[in-house]
Amino acid sequence: MRTAIQLWTLRNVDAPLSTLLHRIAVAGYDGVEFAGLGDSSERTQLLDAAGLLPSGVHVDADELRSDPSSVDDQLATIEAPYAVVPYLDDDHFADATAVDETAALLDRLACDLDRPLLYHNHVHEFVPVGNETAFDRLIDQTTVDFELDAGWAQAAGRDPVSLIRKLDGRVPVVHLKDVTTDGDPTNLGEGIVDLSAVVAAAREAGTDWLVFEYDDPDDPLTSMEKGIEAMDRLLAEA
Repeated sequence: MRTAIQLWTLRNVDAPLSTLLHRIAVAGYDGVEFAGLGDSSERTQLLDAAGLLPSGVHVDADELRSDPSSVDDQLATIEAPYAVVPYLDDDHFADATAVDETAALLDRLACDLDRPLLYHNHVHEFVPVGNETAFDRLIDQTTVDFELDAGWAQAAGRDPVSLIRKLDGRVPVVHLKDVTTDGDPTNLGEGIVDLSAVVAAAREAGTDWLVFEYDDPDDPLTSMEKGIEAMDRLLAEA
């Protein structure tokens, strides 16, 4: 498995992208995950200069719906292996019918792309829908794969290890996030997520990328460095 950082983690750092990518490479990450589309040609040049790979790009579902061909062209320029829908609001998971419609929507969006489409969870997908959760029903109803966010799953009261095992072969990317007992993101190793078990399960499930994300760190660059130190240690142990 390779390591990356979701650039949302560093959104408040006052530095050009070239500087951030250089810092990420020096820290020891293999790649980055972009939080949205941008200048794909510039990003490709900056990635090459830093010696980093793209692990994927978060793309809003509305962008995918409105101009899938343009989105796919931009992803191809970056050579992004995955497009990721990062969020769909609560209405998409309100009941069984809504979940089935969401599953169909994701399937339609995936058909317009030349690379796999993934869905990234938060907490609200784990609401009860009949005798299961909306997320479990989504897994069963859609054909797309997933970028499981281990921290948000934990915050929702679910065991991320069990979910990774359930998604065996369908979880090419795992967001390695730690959370406190209150469900707030924190530095890796400072929360309640069983990170070692998550990494081991991801390896067994065929995960390609472990992506570090910390949604609102006090010191983003320090958290970035702590993140790769923890990930390297966990990978060595797994």
